[in-house]
Amino acid sequence: MTELLHAAVSPPNLLPTGLLVFVLLYWLTVLLGVLDFKTIDVDTDHAGHLGTDGHAAPDTAHAGVSWLNHALAFFNLGRVPLMVFVSLVALPWWVGSILLNYYLGNTSGLLGLALLMPLLLGSLLVGKVLTTPFVRLFAAMEHNHDSGAQPLGKVCTLLLPASQEQLGQASVPQRAGAPLVLNVRAASAASELKKGDTALIIDYDAARRCYLVEPYDAP
Repeated sequence: MTELLHAAVSPPNLLPTGLLVFVLLYWLTVLLGVLDFKTIDVDTDHAGHLGTDGHAAPDTAHAGVSWLNHALAFFNLGRVPLMVFVSLVALPWWVGSILLNYYLGNTSGLLGLALLMPLLLGSLLVGKVLTTPFVRLFAAMEHNHDSGAQPLGKVCTLLLPASQEQLGQASVPQRAGAPLVLNVRAASAASELKKGDTALIIDYDAARRCYLVEPYDAP
C-alpha cells in the first residue's frame, strides 16, 4: 500500500493522481448533498465559437460547432453527464500510468509526461466503451422529464438542497410507480431550499433543463 501511494505521488503519475483525487472529492460532495451530479456538465446545443466582434463567425463557427459536437457525441459527452465520463476516464488513465511507469522503471517526470498523452487517448476510448451502456439510461431519464407526467403545480420534497444558482433534486410522489425525481432550482434569489423542505413546482427552465420551485407550506 505504501509503495502504491509513493508511486501515485511520484512525478510521472502526479497529473493522473490529481485528476483522480478531484473526481473522488467531487463524488464525495455529491454523496453529502453539497452538489448534484450534473452540476458540472456540457451542453452540446450551445457549444460554439465567437468571432472578433463577440458574435459567432458565420463560416468558421458552423464548422467549428459541427466538429466539436461530433467529437463530443463520439465520446458520449452530452449523452451522459460530464463527471460520469470523466470518472470513467480518470481511473483507467491513473491505473495505466501507474503500471506503465512501474514496468518501465521510470521516475522521470518528463518521460512520464510524454507517456500521458497516448495513455489519455486510450483512456478516452475506454471511457467511451464504459459509458455506452449508460446512454440509454440517461436518455430515458431525460425523456421521462420531458414527456412524462407533468409536474407543474405539484408539491415536491427536496432530496438535495437548491438555490437560484445551485442545482438540486426533488421528488414528486406519483399515484402509481416510483416517485418522479427532478432537477430543480429556486425561482428567486431570496429562496434557498434545504434537503427535506417542501416546495411548489412553478415553471420549467428549458435553457438550464430544470424546474423552478418556491417554498411551500402545506395548509
